[in-house]
Amino acid sequence: MRSNLNISIFGLGYVGLPLAIKLSNYFNVIGFDKNKQRIKELKNFLDKNNEISSEQLKKSKLKYSSNIKDLKNSNIFIVTVPTPVTKSNQPDLKSLLLVCKEIGKIISKGSTVVFESTVYPGVTEEICGPQIKKYSNLIPGKDFNLGYSPERMNPGDKAHSVDKITKVVSGDCNKTKLILKKIYGKVNSDRIFVAKNIKTAEAAKVIENTQRDINVAFINEITKLFKKIDINVFDVLKTAGTKWNFLNFQPGFVGGHCIGVDPYYLAYLAKKKKTESNLILSGRKVNNDFPIFLAQYINNCISKKNKILVLGLTFKENVTDLRNTKIIDLIRSLKKKGHKVCVNDPYAYQKEVKKMNLKLTMLSKKEKYDTIILAVAHDNYKKLNYSFFNKKLNKNGKIFDLKAIWKNKKLPKKIEYIIL
Repeated sequence: MRSNLNISIFGLGYVGLPLAIKLSNYFNVIGFDKNKQRIKELKNFLDKNNEISSEQLKKSKLKYSSNIKDLKNSNIFIVTVPTPVTKSNQPDLKSLLLVCKEIGKIISKGSTVVFESTVYPGVTEEICGPQIKKYSNLIPGKDFNLGYSPERMNPGDKAHSVDKITKVVSGDCNKTKLILKKIYGKVNSDRIFVAKNIKTAEAAKVIENTQRDINVAFINEITKLFKKIDINVFDVLKTAGTKWNFLNFQPGFVGGHCIGVDPYYLAYLAKKKKTESNLILSGRKVNNDFPIFLAQYINNCISKKNKILVLGLTFKENVTDLRNTKIIDLIRSLKKKGHKVCVNDPYAYQKEVKKMNLKLTMLSKKEKYDTIILAVAHDNYKKLNYSFFNKKLNKNGKIFDLKAIWKNKKLPKKIEYIIL
């Protein structure tokens, strides 16, 4: 199959790069990214997202380019660019439309364009297809075909990489579905689910993360309630978890480029179709307000202005991604209350942190704090021990363990340990 399929993948981030690496084992693949620095780093065997090792990059047959003309011989185009929201929480399809424009300039008859980016149902066929047609003068469904295969990447999760999960595929005709089934099946040992149609696959993707957002919102809401009556939410969840069908969700920050974004796409569609999205948007509100609640709770537990060390800044554990991280809301809220806040994160890049008007603090510095807040459960932090806390915390200092990762640790008696 390698001889007659030339695949181009647009966007070499958390989704595109791992997929491109795997596909390049079986097909001719070019990874395209408009970020020339990203291409340069990958050619030098560096993935700053820490998803692909240098050794894997060295062994890979993947070719790289930031020049759209290099993709003119491709007949399969896979689009994995981000689909964020605007400041007013409306779908931002700029990157998607730009890619469609670029594809339209080089696409030839008989080609297939597959989208993996999260969208609301209808975008692939009603927006992307016409955009490609505008710049190619080719007719979707006749001169070229459309497909949709929702990404299911979970940054930092090695157990659910693209070669180990079930991949959903869909297309505008049976031929397209068959082609995609063969392409993606090569990567994951044929664990393929063929959706009824493209809109069904788009809908499935957008509700996967929306469902998770709503479930976390429920846990965050009951966390606030249980603090009022002095019950530990982690003890409650452990107890409730003994029932066979209880869902194991934890309280916390909901940021990143998926769970904190995708519900707005569904809400946008609901408004467009003049139907309600009360539950979807209430879940978003609860999760967006949770960092502010935590800041207020911590502030109420502190008797004076404190020097605070926040451990963790990325949107989730063991990743470098700072996009839409809600830790920044916690930090800003604490600063507004007059506290001096320092932040450490072993995964975040200083250059990216600087854009947030913050500076990373090294744990090796001989500096003491009144309060330590564990915000992100990086593996590095799980290893911190008695000696670390003894050196870092002033007498009568406090630890706020928002992830309950140290509850079984032996801690100095001079400090107060608090979990949700």
